[in-house]
Formats: sequence, structure tokens, C-alpha cells
Amino acid sequence: MQVTVQAAIADIPAAEWNELAGDTYPFLRHEFLHAAEASGSVAPEAGWTPRHLTLAGNGSIRAAMPLYEKSHSWGEFVFDWAWAQAYAQAGFSYYPKLVSAVPFTPAPSRRLLLRDRDDNEAASALVHAAIRLATDTECSSLHILFPDDDDIPLLEAAGLKLRKDCQFHWHNRRYNDFDDFLGTFSAVKRKKVRQDRRRVTDAGIRFRRLHGNDLGPEQWALLYQLISMTFLRRGSLPYFNRDFFESISRALPANILVILAEKDAQPVAAAVFYESDTALYGRYWGSDGHYDALHFETCYYQGIEYCIETGKEVFEPGTQGEHKISRGFVPVETWSAHWLRKPEFFAAISGYLAQEQRHIDRYMEAVDEHSPYRNDKATDRS
Repeated sequence: MQVTVQAAIADIPAAEWNELAGDTYPFLRHEFLHAAEASGSVAPEAGWTPRHLTLAGNGSIRAAMPLYEKSHSWGEFVFDWAWAQAYAQAGFSYYPKLVSAVPFTPAPSRRLLLRDRDDNEAASALVHAAIRLATDTECSSLHILFPDDDDIPLLEAAGLKLRKDCQFHWHNRRYNDFDDFLGTFSAVKRKKVRQDRRRVTDAGIRFRRLHGNDLGPEQWALLYQLISMTFLRRGSLPYFNRDFFESISRALPANILVILAEKDAQPVAAAVFYESDTALYGRYWGSDGHYDALHFETCYYQGIEYCIETGKEVFEPGTQGEHKISRGFVPVETWSAHWLRKPEFFAAISGYLAQEQRHIDRYMEAVDEHSPYRNDKATDRS
């Protein structure tokens, strides 16, 4: 089987890539990855050099893997800074490394894009080709971040070590409306959510929903300003630039949702989401200042209402944040898979990951005890 290393997603026919990637995850689409690269948000100058793998078969692409050579660990959301420090202390360089991921997008999705989902031979060929590429280019390691459940046994079979983490997701239990959803909460937790929402309403803030077709350069200029202000307050710049947002809005308008908060008919905050037929993905938040409970309302409650109205099954609001628990999100395990070229470090990391997994298991059990659902049961509705 012939595996080719592609220097840009633009070098891969969009129709063939999308046939492999499917429609389940909008950020796996060729349009998304192309917007990231063409805008310069994902480029060698930014520390992301495309090394996408394609596997030929019968005149078309049989399988593919999104892959990047990285010169840092920013924008990955699977933290390996301690590993890089250990390399440096031993006199070795941890960078460059190879990373299979959707840049700046910590959402579980496929990394082994197979024309036939049961094509284990192609899956194995992709993983071993990535390991060979790491060796040939003297990369320290290979990291597969946020693979979906189908990928995990294939990655483990190829010799990669699994790393466990968790996020907080909301699941739709056939709720009729937001009040029906709140009806599954304990009285104390239900009261707290209603207080949050009342603060926003009493402040005179109202909301509008906008999709990709509603958003032109003028609207994105405003939205990007709000997002940038929030990033700058945290001491950084947005990962994606404005050109990316404008491009993705044109290319995948049905997959973009913006919740816009307005006070006295003037925008004061916004949240940007991706959506598929079955899921909503929260990503970027921005505001021009502090408004009591507005972040919770814009990023969580408005998203939950949208999911209930449109029948979406799951809402993934992003990484971290125990505060999501009291808003109805529950801990869900996520995974990554890792291979290190130096055997002594690979062995050490293997032991560390086993310890870390036990910690994650205890953490998930502890935070789940703070579930707002009556009797701690989020799945009474079936």
C-alpha cells in the first residue's frame, strides 16, 4: 500500500477527503482544514506544518489521516509540557513532534479516515506510516489527540499508549423544553440556574441566533473584536484569525451558529458554535466586559435550549470546567494515544499514564457526585 505525505490539505481532492471524513464532524471537513491553512492560522510560521497522510487504493484515496509536524504544544488541549521538560533535562529535544488532531479543536472525532470502517489493514498502515515518518524526520514522538471510540483499539493494537482525560458534555433526554430539562434537577440546583438566567434578563440583555449565511465581513469584524478582547484579557490572541472565520462561514454556513447577546440593541457578547445534525460544539466566547452570569447563559443555557429545539443529541461545550457540572453537563472520558521514539522515555511515559488514568477515574467519580440531577441520575428519560 502506498502512503503519501501531503504538504497541504489543498493538495488532496476535497471530494475524496470529504467522502472519507463524512458529515458527522464539521471540523474534519476539507473546507474547515483548508480555511485553517489558507488563512495562515495553521502554517509552519505558526508552528503547524501539514503532513497529512493519504493511502491510495483502486484509483482513489482508501484512507487518510490529518497530521501536523509541531514545533510547540500550544492549541492541542492534551498537555505534554512536562514530557518536553523531561526531554530537555536529559539533553534531548522534544520538538519537532507529529500530532494527528484538528487544530485548536478539542472535540473527539475520527483520526483514521477509512473508506471502509472495517478496513483494519488500512488503519494499521496509516499509523505505522506516521511512526515511520516520525523516525525518518527525527521527530521525537507521535500523538493522536481526541480520537473517537472506533479508533482507540486500532491505535492500541499498533503499539501506542492510551492517555485518559475527561470533558463535560450535555445529553438530550428527549426534553420538551428548557423547563422540562430543569425539572430533572434537584430543587436547589434548579433555583440556581433560574437565578442565573434572571440576572441576565433583568440586565436587559436579549439574544439572537445567527448562522453562517447571516454573517458577512462586517458581522465577523464585530464578533472577532469581542473574541479578541476576551483572549487579550487572558494574555493571548485568538488561535484562529478573522480570515478563517469569514472563510469557514462561507464554506460551511449550515455548520456555524452564533449566539449574539445584545443590550439596548447593541452587541455586548457572543459565542461561536459548530453544529452537525446530531451535535453542538461550543468553541469561542467573547464579551466587551463583565456581565453577571452572561457567560453561563450565552455559552451553556442558550446552547442547551437550541439543542432541545433542534433535537440534537449531545452538546460538547469544550474542555475543562467543573462549573459545567451544576449546569447539567456530565463527565465523559476522552482519550489520546502516544508513541515516543526513545524507548527509555516511552517506558517511563507508559508507567506515568497508568497512574494518571487512576487519578482521572477518581476525579470523574468525585465531580459526578455534584451532579444537579435528582438522585444523581441524568438518564431517567429513555
